[in-house]
Amino acid sequence: MTVGDLEALHAALVERLETDEAIRRAFAVHPRHHFVPDMIWPDALGLPLFRTSDPDRWACSVYGGDAVTTQANDGESGPRNEPSSSSSAPQVMADMIAAARIEEGMRVLEIGTGTGWNAAVLASLVGRKGAVTSVEVDPRVAAHARERLIATGVDVRTANGPPVGEVFDAIIATCAVTRVPDTWSAALVENGPLVLPWSPRPDVRSTPVVALTKRAGRLRGAFLREATFMRDRTQRVEHPPFPGLGRTPGPAGVVSVGSVEMIGAGNLPRLQLMMPGVRLGAGVRPFQGGHGRIVWMGDGEAWAYVWPDGSVTGEGERALGRESAEAHRLLADAGVDGMGAFTLEVAPERDAYRVACAALERWWDHPVGV
Repeated sequence: MTVGDLEALHAALVERLETDEAIRRAFAVHPRHHFVPDMIWPDALGLPLFRTSDPDRWACSVYGGDAVTTQANDGESGPRNEPSSSSSAPQVMADMIAAARIEEGMRVLEIGTGTGWNAAVLASLVGRKGAVTSVEVDPRVAAHARERLIATGVDVRTANGPPVGEVFDAIIATCAVTRVPDTWSAALVENGPLVLPWSPRPDVRSTPVVALTKRAGRLRGAFLREATFMRDRTQRVEHPPFPGLGRTPGPAGVVSVGSVEMIGAGNLPRLQLMMPGVRLGAGVRPFQGGHGRIVWMGDGEAWAYVWPDGSVTGEGERALGRESAEAHRLLADAGVDGMGAFTLEVAPERDAYRVACAALERWWDHPVGV
């Protein structure tokens, strides 16, 4: 794989981005392969991939359009390659940058430097009149990013935490949170945007991106898109056992929609927002002589599986299967098929964040005591 090949792959990646020309130009001057390290983790199991051992596969991973895991298990070993640092998917990056309304001359704070690629793109957008500060808590990750930024001539200030007493015109976080840190809001100017991945529980995979605006000390704004980001390391939790594991499922009724339809409609991230306190996801279980995709849910001792034929099994006082089917029906009847119909409000004096959907004329309070 020659330098020319890599440049061509980068040009093709930039051309595929669905974004405005200013953002596309900023991506164009910072090839991704200048920032992704030579060792990456392409699979959840197995050994890392080294650029020197298989340059073509490495290049395909870098320019395939997805996120690239650049560190696993916080740099240590483990039974699985749990991502702990990455280069975000380019389209997700572009969407977040656009939502943050980055312009020339702005002071921007990035939470989560990672490879440094996103910081480099931001630096091009703010230009010489602006400034980018990027925060990274992992010393090894930060050292690699600084080396890459210096080597490519990008002027970005790096730090291990938000600078105390400084304020910024925009903040972008590339790590997911459930409770938005007070320090982030304090570092943002009035009417400034804070774009971040958020989920109502710290133990779920779905972390949709939301674009908040600060007004009178509160943060409020619409969700942009579904995404899956790694957690802020201060908000990691142990994942509870799979709901119902080791327990005999009992019949819990039949609902009007099966698991395949729920999953196919892309509704699981929205159902997560509409069901406070519930841990929810998709899985595979034996079904009618084969295997079928199910929707699983858990809340304390209550749990449920929705099966492909609409049957529900589980136990507990909360009728999770019926609740999820009702939420799915509401979305279908209102024609809600995207994340943008939902908003998030963060009020510092409250221990619950409010998710609302105007199209459904409903709201849900999510406890965030982490």
